Amino acid sequence: MKTARSIMLLALVLVLASFAGSNKYFVITAEDVAFKVPDGFPKPVYDFSSNHPSPEVFILGRKLFYDPILSRDSTISCASCHQRLFAFGHIDHALSHGINGLIGTRNVPPLQNLAWNPAFMWDGGVNHIEMQPLSPLTNPLEMGETLSHILLKLRQNEHYRKDFQAAWHDTVINTERMLKALAQFTGLMISCNSRYDKYIRGADTFSAIEKNGLAFFRQKCATCHTEPLFTNNAYRNNGIRPDTALNDSGRGRITGTMSDNYMFKVPGLRNVERTYPYMHDGRIRNLRSVLDHYADPNQFDTRASPEMRRIGVLSKDQKDALYAFLLTLTDKEFIYDKRFIDPFIDTVK
Repeated sequence: MKTARSIMLLALVLVLASFAGSNKYFVITAEDVAFKVPDGFPKPVYDFSSNHPSPEVFILGRKLFYDPILSRDSTISCASCHQRLFAFGHIDHALSHGINGLIGTRNVPPLQNLAWNPAFMWDGGVNHIEMQPLSPLTNPLEMGETLSHILLKLRQNEHYRKDFQAAWHDTVINTERMLKALAQFTGLMISCNSRYDKYIRGADTFSAIEKNGLAFFRQKCATCHTEPLFTNNAYRNNGIRPDTALNDSGRGRITGTMSDNYMFKVPGLRNVERTYPYMHDGRIRNLRSVLDHYADPNQFDTRASPEMRRIGVLSKDQKDALYAFLLTLTDKEFIYDKRFIDPFIDTVK
């Protein structure tokens, strides 16, 4: 009986090993992590010249991203808020959530095309992709950890000692290497194969309403949501009235300039269908309601940026066309890219 059971277990191990060896999810090659600027995209801010992508470092970054060991009580990972199927956004909370059931103060932005970002966070408070994780890692309302304790846990973990050895070819585990690994993983989250992209390349067609939506978008929205990244990376007051409970002054918290109060980073709109809720505080649950907000300048806060008021009143037909166009920005190839799947799960979906 024991012999038969041993044979069955051995067979299962061999099957799993075969699966792991043949599935692209498990096997990451140099080609898989090569950084390529998509046609039509501008020059990236972060070009990986000081952090050359390698399969081993990418795999380490992916593991760190999904591992709750980075939080103080090992319950929250980066992926707890940045969920792959929603373009690494967070659909189940208006605001970020962290250890001990604590709730943060801002909506979680999706992660995509980060190599083109000159600054991060809704207020632009972090100006380098490698430094960005420090904010959620040490925020007491999110992961609530200290760098020294994170490094201690990694150094005490046999698997991570092997992972860092494979990635860096020696036994040193430090903050720089951890952050570079995370930057490789998140920096290669590039969304550039939506129906919009294929239409621009002449590889797909748009319906009449989608074409009208693109035309209206370029007329009404593209000043801030500039193609092809669908953001100008600036800071604007989009007419949302301040939440008096959060009392979030936005960009003004960073610059100390009164005119920057209640300004927030213009988000990219790629995969916008999947990245609800919307606005810096997650107050709007669906995309049509976002369009309703912009359709009526009379409801804007008095401090709304001039670009908002120039949109003017939008008709129902214009909103319907804009909605149809925005759906073409969903990039299923990015969302279902197996390179970014949780390495701790048992099956590939």
